[in-house]
This record gives sequence, structure tokens and C-alpha cells, in this order.
Amino acid sequence: MRAKSENPLQQAHLPCPACDEGKSGMTGDDFDCREFRVALGSFATGIAVVTACAPDGSFVGLTINSFNSVSLDPPLVLWSLDLGSPSLAAFRSASHYAINILAADQIELSQRFATRLEDKFGDLLLCDGAGGAPLLHGCCAWFECANEVRYPGGDHEIFIGRVERFSSDSARPPLIYHAGAYRGLSRDVYAD
Repeated sequence: MRAKSENPLQQAHLPCPACDEGKSGMTGDDFDCREFRVALGSFATGIAVVTACAPDGSFVGLTINSFNSVSLDPPLVLWSLDLGSPSLAAFRSASHYAINILAADQIELSQRFATRLEDKFGDLLLCDGAGGAPLLHGCCAWFECANEVRYPGGDHEIFIGRVERFSSDSARPPLIYHAGAYRGLSRDVYAD
């Protein structure tokens, strides 16, 4: 068992109802849901917060690390959402959503949007994005997307968005998630 680190970059935990409740739904005795998640954690990802304006005018948002580019022409990106998420209906019905790529100093935002707080947006500075999707300040990149198409993906729904506008701040390093913990970039591996 790994000891808990005092470093805030090491205190991330993404819950897994299937693993935590022992209901993986997997067939075969040799498939371990928890170990599968550990192996998937070998792939370092960025962290993003996806935001949208719900039909009632309220804002919804959640932390993801399932962001990926799909196509340059047309410009398409994807992300996925757990079918048990209370925000699923709002994201399905939103005309647009914004993918806010978090910077290394935005761990608090990642943790805030990973919870089921009633009002995650209350004290935040926001900008209006396409379709009313809120844009978060201080991120290293933003993608404003039309809610193009969705596909079933096991216990998740896969959202593909057409990027209508984007912006980035290359001076801000990204927040990274690897092996169950927040990470940051320390240096370039290859020098020019």
C-alpha cells in the first residue's frame, strides 16, 4: 500500500463505483477492474473542465481527462462522460460546450469540478463562450465546441464536438494526470 504524500500533486483520487463496490461487471475471474485502471493510468493525460449552459440557464461542469483530438478538417475533438453522471442530460441537450484545459496551478479547479457540489461556479470569474458555455479564467487552452454527435461507449457516452473557436496561452504549463496523481512538466525531454 502506498503512503499518502503531503505533496498536493499526489492527492488525486478518481472514484470508481465498479471497483469500490466490487461490481466490475466484467466476465472472467482474471479481469481486475482496479488493476485495469492502474494500467490505464500509465498513460499521462492533461486535465480539463468541460462546461455548458443547461436548458434552464444554469451552468454545468465536470473534470475530465478523456479529451482527445479527432480531426483537423473538420476540427473535431472528443471526450466521454459516465452514464451515471447527474450532468449527462444537460450535456446531451446543450448546443455547445467548452473544454477548458487546466494549467499546472489549477489543481483546486480540477478538484472542485470533480465533486458533486451544488454550485461549482459561484465565485469564479467567467467569460461567455459559444452557446453560453462558460470559459474559465487562467487555463492554458480553451475549445468552444458545437455538440456535434454522441456515441455509446460502454458505461460512458462519447461526445464529439466541432471546434468553432479556440485559444491558448503557451506560457502556462498544463496540469498533468499520471499514475493516479496530479503531475507537472519538469523539463523538455529533447533539446532543440
